[in-house]
Amino acid sequence: MQELWIGHNTWVMVGDGRKALMLRNDGTPQKPSLQVVEVLKDDDNPPTHEQGTDRPGRSFQSMSNRRSAVGQTDWHEMAEEQFATSVASKLDSAATSNRFEKLILVAPPNTLATLRKKLDPKTAERIVAEVDKDLTKHPVPEIARVLTGG
Repeated sequence: MQELWIGHNTWVMVGDGRKALMLRNDGTPQKPSLQVVEVLKDDDNPPTHEQGTDRPGRSFQSMSNRRSAVGQTDWHEMAEEQFATSVASKLDSAATSNRFEKLILVAPPNTLATLRKKLDPKTAERIVAEVDKDLTKHPVPEIARVLTGG
């Protein structure tokens, strides 16, 4: 991974589909000091078999009497996308109120893709780097070390 240069007051959003940490660098680029601004957590997400029907449904072809299976709904994926949408909304709100000028996104590829789609263009302009890693379970000092290569 390429080492990042995290400027003073740059925000770093570290998240996945269930948790997001909003961090701010109160230090310098040479010696970052990431401080927690906000922690967002999704509600508990029970197993799919507890959320939906037992079996996927079936559909009929309109021009014949053939039937085909309908794919199983992935409730976890839907919940993760909704959570990423709420994170994007929080970031948009913070950008609108000028709480940060630069933003670094750190998340798994699927979450990054959802964030890119959901972020307001004016917030997206503030993104200076994206890292496709899941660092949500790391302590904050370890996150800074991994991102800066220090």
